[in-house]
Amino acid sequence: MPIIATAKIWMDGELVDWEQATVHVLTHSLHYGSGVFEGIRAYRTDQGPAVFRLREHLERLVRSARLLDMKMPYSLDELTDAVKQTVRASGLDACYIRPLAYLGYGEMGLNPLPCETRVSVAVWPWDAYLGDHASGSGIRLKISSWARHDPRALPTAAKATGFYINSSLAKVEAVRAGYDEALMCTTDGYLAEGTGENLFIVRDGKISTPNSSTVGALEGITADAVARIASDLGFEVCPALLRRADLYVADEAFLTGTAAEVVPIASVDDHLVGTGERGPVTKAIQEVYLAAVRGEQERYKDWLDYVG
Repeated sequence: MPIIATAKIWMDGELVDWEQATVHVLTHSLHYGSGVFEGIRAYRTDQGPAVFRLREHLERLVRSARLLDMKMPYSLDELTDAVKQTVRASGLDACYIRPLAYLGYGEMGLNPLPCETRVSVAVWPWDAYLGDHASGSGIRLKISSWARHDPRALPTAAKATGFYINSSLAKVEAVRAGYDEALMCTTDGYLAEGTGENLFIVRDGKISTPNSSTVGALEGITADAVARIASDLGFEVCPALLRRADLYVADEAFLTGTAAEVVPIASVDDHLVGTGERGPVTKAIQEVYLAAVRGEQERYKDWLDYVG
């Protein structure tokens, strides 16, 4: 989906015109992938734009920077203000938000320590990440031939720019083969995560999800919200070590993520998941989630940060 330009991008403490938000070709992170980022959504509500779990996203951004030994030059309050400034400047009542911290132009070489951390925040309109059909009809999923990063090789708890080469390779493989999305496994064959989403499997009324710390999947903020919603609806949610066969015999399965939101999986490797349609558990969770992000669920009001 092409990015639609908005008026301003926040860069290192000031709002600049979209066309002026540029970096030098010798920017360290451009060469070595040593940046960290977040994907956040602001939703249209009766009280104006509201950012979903903003604080949690920014806390993860700071943690990711720490894991890459990057010095974050702004506090959480300053980053929060930067996001709100940028959303307000866009004039949008709903948008996707991309904070990015990266190592700027300076010393070249594998040692990043002499480089200064720079920070930007951009926003733009972004609708259904996996297609308009995805939330209702579900997606066709492919188990990727590319393995998920091993936590012993990289700090997989960090949402780092260079790490997503792994996801891009898996995504391209799936799309070229005619699928909507890919799911990566560990080198030991355990299910890990999608290219940008967490996985949930429903069987016999119980919900399982890969254990992030074991398989190297990113700890998803949307996944955390969905797990709470599922629990509030009376479903048991358990982290587990899962194999491909667990998907093949599931009653239902779905992916979660900021961009994807809650998306049912219709099939995996051309095997139907359950009936091949969105199941009742997925539908119930999806409906509550979409109501919550739009400010229509009082019990989840604390998840929303109104731009004002």
